[in-house]
Amino acid sequence: MSAAAPRVTAVVVTYNRRDLLVEALDALAAQTRPPDAVTVVDNASSDGTPGLIRDRYPDADLVELGVNTGGAGGFAAGIARALDAPGAGTRLIWLMDDDTVPEPGALAALLDARDRAPAAPALVASRVVWTDGRDHPMNTPRRKPGASRAELAAAAEAGCMPVRSASFVSVLVEEAAVRERGLPVADYFLWNDDFEFTTRLLRGRTGLYCPASVVVHKTAAFGGTDADPGSRFYYEVRNKLWLFTRSPGLAPVERALYAGSSVRRWARTYVRSRDRATLRRGLREGVRDGLRRRPRPTEEVISAAVRRYDP
Repeated sequence: MSAAAPRVTAVVVTYNRRDLLVEALDALAAQTRPPDAVTVVDNASSDGTPGLIRDRYPDADLVELGVNTGGAGGFAAGIARALDAPGAGTRLIWLMDDDTVPEPGALAALLDARDRAPAAPALVASRVVWTDGRDHPMNTPRRKPGASRAELAAAAEAGCMPVRSASFVSVLVEEAAVRERGLPVADYFLWNDDFEFTTRLLRGRTGLYCPASVVVHKTAAFGGTDADPGSRFYYEVRNKLWLFTRSPGLAPVERALYAGSSVRRWARTYVRSRDRATLRRGLREGVRDGLRRRPRPTEEVISAAVRRYDP
């Protein structure tokens, strides 16, 4: 690894959650190794978030979007902004939602794991816990399927575990990997955008889960991916179809395995739902749109949404 310290830009995407955003940004400032820059992407909030950022966090780089592009568009715009920033040397991008509160040593632990790894990983993900300290099932990465003994041993040297994907709730990604593999697909809007993006970055590369880096994900409720999604089930179905039919992130065998897992999870969600009519509608419309059209180019979505960059 290079002895030169990498430059880290934290990218936080927010939408109408001022109080949570304040916690997240204050936690970034309190890091034992603070990020070198902070970019906040506001998804057209109506609660005065842009004014709050300008008044309370004048050093933050504020990206205002004129329409809500969801997490997918927000992270695409934020990463694009970080890539446009001047500077040379190793650059890393630390991604998180506005309801993510990193503990003081979270970034330092990610960087330490990266430095201890025998080869630079494409990404390093944090341990995500809920407000009561339990591991959050929505964001708990799984060990990379079929990881070799050598991969497991190399990850263990860094105090980590090899993973095949990660969530946008605290993941440190290499700028070079993003430049080669591309931005998140903004048209996903929400759900599966982080899975698609990180599997694409990690295909043929190393990703690590670092349990020493801890962040609190302040979701309203504790639950996993099979919780009843209501009308959002549309995005789950449409985006999974886009993922399985149009993304280069998964190998053919992986597509078959993940598709089977998704169908089983959908079945469990449907059985447990109290509003099956909404899920049936989401399934029908998601299948229709997932098969009939493709995602719009990310650059098109971002350029249409960006109101202005306000450094």
